[in-house]
Amino acid sequence: MPKNINFWLCNAEMVGEQRNCLIKAFHHLIVGGCVELQVSVRFFTSLREIIGKKEETLSFRKGENATIGLALKKLSKQHGKRFVDYVFDRSTGDVRGFLQFLVNGRSASVMGGLGARLADGDVLAIIPPVGGG
Repeated sequence: MPKNINFWLCNAEMVGEQRNCLIKAFHHLIVGGCVELQVSVRFFTSLREIIGKKEETLSFRKGENATIGLALKKLSKQHGKRFVDYVFDRSTGDVRGFLQFLVNGRSASVMGGLGARLADGDVLAIIPPVGGG
């Protein structure tokens, strides 16, 4: 394969439809073909305010060990300091004990905690403490 794919795909020798077909095929392989699974993440109360939405979808690439821990790392990169400060204890780096994680309505604590594996289509809910009386 040529080192410069853009040059190869945009080569003047290729005609319209043929070129477009190859571009679509490479896009599928390079972008779409690498996604192994998608997980919906739901946010509640304070965390919803920090994130600014109630749900988002995380994509995991082939070869990634999709776990709750990795999902939290991805969310930390996407949402920055406010998310990190809310979810992680600054002194230990551990996830704060008051947070609960549910995968498809099932407590992650009985599924391996932060190491619980996520599958395509799973729904991960991050539940902050709820008080009331």
